[in-house]
Amino acid sequence: MAATAEAVRPVTDEVAPHIPHRKLVIMAWSGDLDRVWPTLILGTTGAAMGMETTIFFTFWGLFPLVKDDVRITGDNWMQKLLSTMDRPGLEHVKLGKMNFAGAGPAMMRKLARDNHVASPEELIELAKDLGVKLVPCQMTMDLLGLHREDLIDGLEEPAGATTALLEAQDAITLFI
Repeated sequence: MAATAEAVRPVTDEVAPHIPHRKLVIMAWSGDLDRVWPTLILGTTGAAMGMETTIFFTFWGLFPLVKDDVRITGDNWMQKLLSTMDRPGLEHVKLGKMNFAGAGPAMMRKLARDNHVASPEELIELAKDLGVKLVPCQMTMDLLGLHREDLIDGLEEPAGATTALLEAQDAITLFI
C-alpha cells in the first residue's frame, strides 16, 4: 500500500474542528516493530488530523532511524557490540513478543500487505510528507556512538531531553 499525504489530507478539514488539542508529541523509546508501527500510525494520523506532531526517538527507539545498509555503528567496542546484538535499521526490527527468530516480523509484514496496511517504511515517508517532526535524541546518539550520517534522511536536528519536554508542554504526550 502506498500511503500518500494527498490521500490523507482530506481528513484534516473534516476532523480538525473536533480536536481540542492541536499538538501531539510521541516519545518513541522502543525499537520493537510492535511499538514502532503504532508510533508511526499515531504520528501520521495526528498530522493528518491537523495536529502539530513531533516524534522524539530515544534509546532503542532510535535504532529504526538508522539506515538499513549501516551494519555496525559506534566508535568503541561496546557500542559496536551493541549494534551487532540488536542490528539497527527499520528493515531489521524485531517483535517484542513472538519474534520466532525473525519469522514473527515477516508474518506481521505479510499480514499488513495482505490487509493494505502501510509498512513502517511507508509510514516514515508519509510522516515526512505530512510535516511530522522526527527528532533523534542527541544523548542517545552519543551513548550509542551514532552519527548523523548513520541516520536516514529527512530528520530534524538531534535534540536533547529539554527540547523534548519543552515540545511536550500543552501537548497530548504518548510514550511508546
